[in-house]
Amino acid sequence: MTTAKQVRITDVSPRDGLQNEAGQVSTDDKFRLVGMLAAAGVDEVECTSFVSPKWVPQLADSAALVTRINALGGAGPASLEQVDPTPEWAEYLAGDSPCEFSVLVPNEKGMESFLDANVNPARPMEAPPLVQKIAVFTAASETFSKRNTNATIAETLERFVPVISRAQQHLLSVRGYISCVIACPFEGPIAPQRVADVAAKLAEMGCDEIDLGDTIGAGTPETVTTMIQAVSQRLGGLRLNRLGQPVVVLHLHDTFGRAGECVRAALDCGIRSFDASVAGLGGCPYAGTPGKPAPGNIATELLVRIIHDAGYTTGVRPARLAEAASFARSTVTKARAAAAAGGVS
Repeated sequence: MTTAKQVRITDVSPRDGLQNEAGQVSTDDKFRLVGMLAAAGVDEVECTSFVSPKWVPQLADSAALVTRINALGGAGPASLEQVDPTPEWAEYLAGDSPCEFSVLVPNEKGMESFLDANVNPARPMEAPPLVQKIAVFTAASETFSKRNTNATIAETLERFVPVISRAQQHLLSVRGYISCVIACPFEGPIAPQRVADVAAKLAEMGCDEIDLGDTIGAGTPETVTTMIQAVSQRLGGLRLNRLGQPVVVLHLHDTFGRAGECVRAALDCGIRSFDASVAGLGGCPYAGTPGKPAPGNIATELLVRIIHDAGYTTGVRPARLAEAASFARSTVTKARAAAAAGGVS
């Protein structure tokens, strides 16, 4: 359970950090990165996304990655004998600091693909899978929702009904992302009340977490504070969910270098759960140009440093996180070089 001074950290680099990369990172490298992050002490790793490979080819190996992760815990279709755990995974599995593993699913088809990879049909109740959470995503901007999901906000919420129902049947927790909580690249500033409206609907549908995404990094301490206050008021406060985790999560992008200031403001507002991406990988494709991509998510290393400097605690070990960041940078560099040369990393 999160205490008043403890802050929960989710690293989204294997999913959000890699999904827009020009190069293809190998499943082996993704598997090792997830293990390194878990061993570094983050509370959660968002591992991949079960979206169509046609739209996100970088994550076409989502089923293979989840199968491999679950084999380490004795669950899923694969057996442990088929998986060679990296030293980081071995360290994590031998330790006593639990890490939650999650995946993004856009619709029923994605949910079915995930469950096929996540549950061993021969013995579904013997060993619970390591991947215990799914995430769904919508937006506070109608235009962004249509551009990103080819659906209105209401239509995305309707798609979530069977997905959330299946998650609950399989005892999985559910995160609900809201994009463009500060501003939209197409509509401009977004009214905080619109964000609060969507947050309330997600909570009513059964989402355990509401993740507020400043998708294009437009936030300032003032606009982030106003938005958080509106959401908090609508949800009846920044409470904990049934798992003892904060309901409200903040997902910041550092497009204009203000994410650190926004973290401090959010802490002052009572936010105790943040997303970040090791080495600052990832970024919204709508926030930059082909020749100059926008900076990505706030780096997990920076986020943890700001939180610690502000007098709060995390379970993260900075030295091990730095090793994961170094590995992530080298892996992405290798994948980009391979893509530029017309090969595969």
